[in-house]
Amino acid sequence: MNRNAKAGKLCSAELPLVNENGCYEMRLESIGGLGANLCGKLLGELGALYLGLSAAAFSGYGSEKRGSPVKSYVRYCAPDREILQSSPVEHPHLLVLFHRALIRAYPVTAGADENCTVIVNTDAAPEEIREELRLRAGTVCCIHAQELALQTGSRLNMVMLGAVAKASGFIPLEAVRELVADTLGQKYPAMLESNLAGVEQGYHSLHAQSFAPDGRFEAIPYGRAYSRWGYANAPLGGANPWFGSTVTNDLSPSREGYLPLFLPEKCIHCGLCDSTCPDLVFQFTPGQWRGRPAMLNRGLDYDHCKGCLRCVDVCPTGALVTGKEREHPAPQWFVRNVDLLTKESPLDPAGADGAITGESYLDEKRVDGGLM
Repeated sequence: MNRNAKAGKLCSAELPLVNENGCYEMRLESIGGLGANLCGKLLGELGALYLGLSAAAFSGYGSEKRGSPVKSYVRYCAPDREILQSSPVEHPHLLVLFHRALIRAYPVTAGADENCTVIVNTDAAPEEIREELRLRAGTVCCIHAQELALQTGSRLNMVMLGAVAKASGFIPLEAVRELVADTLGQKYPAMLESNLAGVEQGYHSLHAQSFAPDGRFEAIPYGRAYSRWGYANAPLGGANPWFGSTVTNDLSPSREGYLPLFLPEKCIHCGLCDSTCPDLVFQFTPGQWRGRPAMLNRGLDYDHCKGCLRCVDVCPTGALVTGKEREHPAPQWFVRNVDLLTKESPLDPAGADGAITGESYLDEKRVDGGLM
């Protein structure tokens, strides 16, 4: 993507760092549903049309669905040069983690050196995140993007877009505002003010700290991720031998600020929540209901709840209501799904579900600590 008539409209940016190919590179690590793909596209357009640079942006992911790992790559270089690389960014100058849970999933800092700035969506301090990342050196920037998205009624990727602009050191806020107004403002005019507010909050709410090499952690070399199954060792016919395979995934990173709360005194054990739930969350056991044998709802396995809130919509008695997760860090009625967990299938972090938007459920009536 090269600059056109709009290039230089607001500024002519100078890149603070470049690699041997003359490029400033970003890598966005995320999970489907959080908007990293769109954020990467916007950053590419920002560089080409508003910063007077040559730019390239593309994403990599497996199945195109919410919950899949997503990587987005952005390259900038001087306008008189062409970007000829189309390979993944191995040594980013700016590394963006859209969810803290990604840190425990796989080595997200692979290829990062002391010149890299890492942005993490978290409410923790940079010192704590540096320990989790086991980062040898570099700058760690923390921002509670999910909370800011809820406050502004925008989406998480808008907050992260503002944070990227601030952490880069060369992307002006006004250029990002103009980009959002020209693109998302045209497509979603009702969300323009909220999205602009999210960008500004992201720009002004970043907490950064730099760390020098101290011998505590080693640099992690970049390596391509490969599936443990291939043509030589996959099961016959490609069949999946894991029973209840969705239960092996920790879906808690999928939630975007909300979760269902269970009010057992209102439950009539109709099972509609269980039939609509895509992830085997609800736990029913034999018992007595109104003098007759019945399967009774004992609660939810929140490790497998991705916050889609379909159960809240389908519940006929209001026994399930929407609650803000930050207000319920240890929700009641958390019942593990022990029947489908085995020693051979430990929980693995999975991805996000984007069913809940930032503007949803903000004006609902509260019921017993939740939202009705």
